[in-house]
Amino acid sequence: MSIRDWPVNERPREKLLANGAHSLSDAELLAVLVGGSGRRGQDAVAAARALLGRHQSLRGLLSAQRHHTLSTPATLSTPAAPGLGTVGYCRLQAAVELARRHYAEALRTGPPLDSPQATRDFLIRRLRDSPHELFCCLHLDNRHRLIAFDELFRGTIDGASVHPREVVKQALARNAAAVILAHNHPSGVAEPSQADELVTRRLREALQLVDIRVLDHMIVADNGCLSFAERGLM
Repeated sequence: MSIRDWPVNERPREKLLANGAHSLSDAELLAVLVGGSGRRGQDAVAAARALLGRHQSLRGLLSAQRHHTLSTPATLSTPAAPGLGTVGYCRLQAAVELARRHYAEALRTGPPLDSPQATRDFLIRRLRDSPHELFCCLHLDNRHRLIAFDELFRGTIDGASVHPREVVKQALARNAAAVILAHNHPSGVAEPSQADELVTRRLREALQLVDIRVLDHMIVADNGCLSFAERGLM
């Protein structure tokens, strides 16, 4: 049955207008966003459901490009999951990026990042699905509001790869009063290593020389987000 044959109140777009976006399933939301770009005779919701099934979950689909499994729009086309096509692919990527920017903007204008939970929520969205180990800094003003989120290093996070001079240089350039350090563990376990603790001490000592406080160091992994401050490691 084509989506045109559905009762009006069951079509995703009309359902969204009547009941709100929260009432739609993942497949229905995806269908509204990218439209019926699947092959002829298959409605948009079925195509979206097949695409979600191919990637096992909504998170799997949205993070696929970051893992280089969606390197081109053409890779979204298979007999089992009709492709989004170039237009649908671009809409999906634009929607994800808009969501990221919306969340970052809300942090800059919203309440201070003065609790591990507020920081945890932000970092999970930014780092959890990265296939690479990233070392980042959240630069904060004197009221602990976000000035900028900067990725500083990529690769193995240890004393040889994280340079205190570069961290201090960027913090001064951002005119930060405080920073929160963060990196991810693609292995999936948010437990600090000896190297993590050593890097934290070195950076805190370097930043203290220019009167910039290190409020926390957080590790993001698939099983959660660990706070050095909550662990008593700061």
